Amino acid sequence: MSVLETTASDTSTLPYSDALRRLYVIRAVFALIWAGLMVATSTTTGPLLTALLVIYPLFDAGAVLWQLRADPDTTRPKVTEWVNVGVSIAVAIALGGASTVSIAAVLVVWGVWAIGSGIPQLITAVRNRKSGGQVAQMLSGGISVLAGGGFLSQGLAGASDTAGVAGYATLGGFFFLVSAIRLSTVLRKPAA
Repeated sequence: MSVLETTASDTSTLPYSDALRRLYVIRAVFALIWAGLMVATSTTTGPLLTALLVIYPLFDAGAVLWQLRADPDTTRPKVTEWVNVGVSIAVAIALGGASTVSIAAVLVVWGVWAIGSGIPQLITAVRNRKSGGQVAQMLSGGISVLAGGGFLSQGLAGASDTAGVAGYATLGGFFFLVSAIRLSTVLRKPAA
């Protein structure tokens, strides 16, 4: 059985798989709306940019907390998820401060966050593969690490446009949507 052909017939994973599917749809919609707003403010600094930058990692932390609460496996260590929550909250604060300095500072912080959250996302997706729809999350985590390196380089070079951050969020939203669709397919399969 491949990673894509999960054990949907395992009744203990069905409610969690359904919860993940709903969460992934919400995260996809949020990412796409947020990215649209980000494009509109990609070269300006000010309160709107600061608010957008702070909201995104806080939403991420909230989504991971919700996922932790929904997970029925109380025996599995959830260190990577808790690391993701802590990093996201710290990054929200750091982005709020960086947005008052420069866009380059924002890109440096965003790059560090993309790397720091991509690694736990990848590990978590590998651990959750039995719930289904995790291949896209594995790819997303890996791409996040690579993109983070790019943002970090841009920021250190003094870039003055956050449009790439909007593209990053859009790609993340796409991966969440793919995962949600895959989970819908898995959940529709009859029990064996």
